[in-house]
Amino acid sequence: MSETTSKTYDPTAVEHRWQERWAESALYKTDEDPSKPKHYALTMLPYPSGDLHVGHWYAMTPSDSRARFMRMRGYRVLFPIGFDAFGLPAENAAIRRGIHPRKWTYSNIENMRGQLKQMGAMFDLDTEVVTCDPEYYRWNQWFFLKFMEKGLAYRKEAPVDWCPKDNTTLAREQVVGPDRRCERCGTPVVKKNLAQWLFKITDYAEELLDFSGVEWPERVKTLQTNWIGRSEGAEIAFDVPGYGPIEVFTTRPDTLFGATFFVVAPEHPAVEKITTLEREADVRAYVESAGRMTEIDRTDVTREKTGVFTGAYATNPANGEAIPVYAADYVLLGYGTGAIMAVPAHDERDFEFAKKYGIEIRTVIAPPDWDGEPLAEAYPGEGLMVNSDGFDGMPNTEGKKAVTDDLEAKGVGRAAVTYRLRDWLISRQRYWGTPIPVIYCPEHGAVPVPEEDLPVRLPEDAEFMPTGESPLKLDPEFYNTECPVCGGPATRETDTMDTFMDSSWYQYRYLSPHYDEGPFDPEEGEKWLPVDQYTGGIEHAVMHLLYTRFFTKVMRDLGLVSFDEPMTRLFNQGIILGEDAEKMSKSRGNVVNPQEFVDRYGSDALRCFLMFIGPWDQGGPWDSRGIEGIARFLRRAHSLVAGGDASGGEADPKELPRRTARLVKKVTEDLEAFRFNTALASLMEHTNYLLAVKKEAGEEEWRDALRAFVLLLAPLAPHHAEEMWALMGLPYSVHVQEWPGYDEGLVRAEEITLVVQVNGKLRDRIDAPVDISAEDAKELAMKSEKVRSHVEGREIRKSIYVPGRLVNFVVG
Repeated sequence: MSETTSKTYDPTAVEHRWQERWAESALYKTDEDPSKPKHYALTMLPYPSGDLHVGHWYAMTPSDSRARFMRMRGYRVLFPIGFDAFGLPAENAAIRRGIHPRKWTYSNIENMRGQLKQMGAMFDLDTEVVTCDPEYYRWNQWFFLKFMEKGLAYRKEAPVDWCPKDNTTLAREQVVGPDRRCERCGTPVVKKNLAQWLFKITDYAEELLDFSGVEWPERVKTLQTNWIGRSEGAEIAFDVPGYGPIEVFTTRPDTLFGATFFVVAPEHPAVEKITTLEREADVRAYVESAGRMTEIDRTDVTREKTGVFTGAYATNPANGEAIPVYAADYVLLGYGTGAIMAVPAHDERDFEFAKKYGIEIRTVIAPPDWDGEPLAEAYPGEGLMVNSDGFDGMPNTEGKKAVTDDLEAKGVGRAAVTYRLRDWLISRQRYWGTPIPVIYCPEHGAVPVPEEDLPVRLPEDAEFMPTGESPLKLDPEFYNTECPVCGGPATRETDTMDTFMDSSWYQYRYLSPHYDEGPFDPEEGEKWLPVDQYTGGIEHAVMHLLYTRFFTKVMRDLGLVSFDEPMTRLFNQGIILGEDAEKMSKSRGNVVNPQEFVDRYGSDALRCFLMFIGPWDQGGPWDSRGIEGIARFLRRAHSLVAGGDASGGEADPKELPRRTARLVKKVTEDLEAFRFNTALASLMEHTNYLLAVKKEAGEEEWRDALRAFVLLLAPLAPHHAEEMWALMGLPYSVHVQEWPGYDEGLVRAEEITLVVQVNGKLRDRIDAPVDISAEDAKELAMKSEKVRSHVEGREIRKSIYVPGRLVNFVVG
C-alpha cells in the first residue's frame, strides 16, 4: 500500500492530495498523440459570477465524466475551459459595489478557478480563455472587420427594444414573457430609435435550416427551424398615391383578388405622408396610443382589432381597384414589410376587422358546397378560385403560382421566400464589452480601424455608470481620435458588442489561446476541429447555438475552416431543481450551495449524486438526504480494497467473471449514451455483490474483477478510483489506463431478453441473466425508465413473470 493512501477514507484529505498530484504530474495536459483518434469535448463556458453554483456542477461534472471515459477508450481528448466574462451582470454588480467591472470579474475568475480544481474535472487549464482579456477580444474586433469587408456588418437606425433600467438595447431573444421584460433585470422594455450595428445572419437563413451535418436533439432543431420561420409566397407592390409603391409579402397570392383593404403599421413612414388633412387628428391620436402598447398586446389574437382610416387608397395590382388604407396596431413595422394586404374572406383577423369597419368581404376561394352567399366566417382552406377574373375555376393550389407569374409579367410582383429571423443586432450602449472597431470621419464616414491598430482597448478609467448613452462617449481620450484615411479629427464608435459575439467562436480560441497571427492556429485546427461533443442547456437553442452556427459558416466562407457546423454532436442536460422541485432562485430560498456538501461528503459524492438523481437530459430535484446514500456507496466501494469486512450474504462467487463482463458492457453502453444514473445504479448493485463474494472468490478472478470495477468507477468518481487503484498497488494513474473490455460470448450466452408489459402493452425489452429469479426480474423491469413512466403514482395490483419470456405489471 502506498504511503499516501489510507484504509479509512477522508474525502477532504484524499481529494486534496490527488488534486495536487494531478497538477504536479500535469495529468490533464491535452494528449497530442497523432496515432490516436481525436475527441474534442466541450461544455459551455461559465460566466464568472463569483461562485460555482450547483447548476455549474450539474452541467460540468457529467461532461467531465464523459470526457474521461473517452480518454480511457483510447482517444486523445481536448477538454478545455474558460470564462464568458463580458456583459451586463458584471457591470451592474460593479455599480452596486462601487468597484470596477474588471476588478470584480477577475476576482471572481480567480475564485472559480479554485472551485474548478476542487471539482476534480480534467480540464486542461492551459487552454483557458477569458473573453474580457484584450488578447481575446482583439479577435472579436478582427471578425467584425472581416464581416464588414463581406458586407455582413452594417449600421442603420431602427426601432430597438430598450431596457430603461440597464440603459441598453436588447436582442429580440433577450425580451421575455408575455409582458415583454428584460431577461436580466425584469424591467418592462420600451421601443426606441437608435443607430445600430447589425450582422446579416439572414443571409444564411436557408443554410441554417439544414441540419444534415449534425447529430443534435430534435427539439433544438425544431426550435431553430421555427425561429428562422421560412415562408414561401410572393412579394406584391401596391401603389399608394402620395407615397409610391409599398410592398407586402403574402403566402396566399391566390387570394389577391379578395384584397379589399390595405393595412400599414402605425409606425410606418408612409402614414404621415398619406394621411389626409381631415383624418390627421384621428390618425395622430391612434398612432400615439399604439406606441404605448407592447408587441404582445398588439398581436394578441383574443384582443379586438382596431385601426384608423388614413383617407388614402392603394391600388390592388390584380384588378386596379382602389382599396382603403388603414393604420392598425396588429401590424408591426418590425415584421415583414410593416404592411399587409387584407383579405377578409380568407383570414380570420382581417374578417373581424372588416366586419367592425364595414369593409367589403369578397369570397375568392370557394369552400366545399359553397352556395355563392356571403361567408359567415373566414375560410382559410383550399378550393376553386372565384371572383378572380381569368383565374376563375382554377384550383387555388395552382393559382398561387399562376397569379404570381402574372404579377411578375406585369412588373408588380415576384415569387419570394421570407423568414421570421431578423438580422443580429450587436450594438450595446454599455461599457463592459468589446469596443466596435469603427471611426467616424466628417469626410469619409464610417471607417474601419486598421487591423494593425487592434485591439481597440477599453479605457481602464472610464466612467461606467448607466446614462442611456455609451459611457465610452464620455471619455475624451477614447472618443476623440484621427481618421485612418485622412488623418483629420474623428470620433470612435462608442457602442460595445453583444456578449454573444464572445461565445460564438470561443471553441476555436481554446486551440491556441495565445496565438498572435489569427483567431486560432490553423495547424491546431487541423488536429482538433470541429468540436465532436458539445454539452449545455437547451435554453441557448435560438441564441448562442444559432449564432455559433452562423459564425462557423461565415468562417468557412472566409477560408478559416473547411466545415459547415461548429459541433458535430450536441447533448442538452436538464435543470437541477430545488428540494421543492422548483427552479432554484434566491427569492424562493431553495438555492443549494455545493460547497456545503463538498465539505461534508467530498466532491466525488456530489458529482455522483448529481448524476444519479435522474436521466441527465431531464434534470430533477435536489434531495439533501439522497446524497448520503451515494456517500455510503462510495465508502463501501473503498472498503473493497481497504481491508474492510465482507458483507456476507448469499452470492455465487463462480458468477464473478460473467457478472463482471455484464457490468463492463452495461456501464460502457450507459456512458456512451450519457446514462450516468443507470451506470451508477449498476455499479452500486455490483458493489453489493463483490462484498458478498469477497472472502470466497479466487485470488486471480477477484483481482481482475476489482481492477475492472475501479476502472469503470474512474470517470464518475475520479478521486475514489485513484485512491482505490493506489491501494491495490497498481501504477499511477488509473486515469491513463485502458478501458476494460469484455467477452461478448460470455455475456450473450448467459443473457436473455425479457419483454416488459404494463397492462398487457409492450413498454420495453431488457437484457437479463438467464437464471434471473421472478423477484429480480420484476425489480430489474421497474428500473426501466420506459416502464416507470407508466407505473409511477399508480397502484400495482398484480405482477406476472413468465420465466425467460416476460414481466407484466397490472396497474390501476
